[in-house]
Amino acid sequence: MRRLLLGTLAAAVIAGATVAQDARSAITGTIQDQIDAFLADDFATAFSFASPNIKRIFGDSDRFGAMVRQGYPMVWRPADIRYLELDRMGSFQLQKVLITDMNGVPHLLEYQMIETADGWQINGVRLLEAPQVGA
Repeated sequence: MRRLLLGTLAAAVIAGATVAQDARSAITGTIQDQIDAFLADDFATAFSFASPNIKRIFGDSDRFGAMVRQGYPMVWRPADIRYLELDRMGSFQLQKVLITDMNGVPHLLEYQMIETADGWQINGVRLLEAPQVGA
């Protein structure tokens, strides 16, 4: 009986880890797909990864693209992207991303992700304090 219980518990842990890894892959895939669209100056596709709330705020892909170019140039033209930890906060997933811009300056961003009928979508991006470089 004890082995059966331990086996069931182990299977549940493994299944939970698989679901978490699947969510992480889907979330980072959504972010990367949006960045790839920015790199191609395809703001219509980039806008498609935004949540319904973000779409309501900006209204169209042209305004959204202008905001990204002006407010988040490191996202529009990154030199390097590293996906860091993924945290849960209520119904949101928070994906930290370290983006190095074309000048070699690192920027730490937090993507707020929501799961919708269309899959994971970006519900906002927040610039966090830049990591310290050097000593």
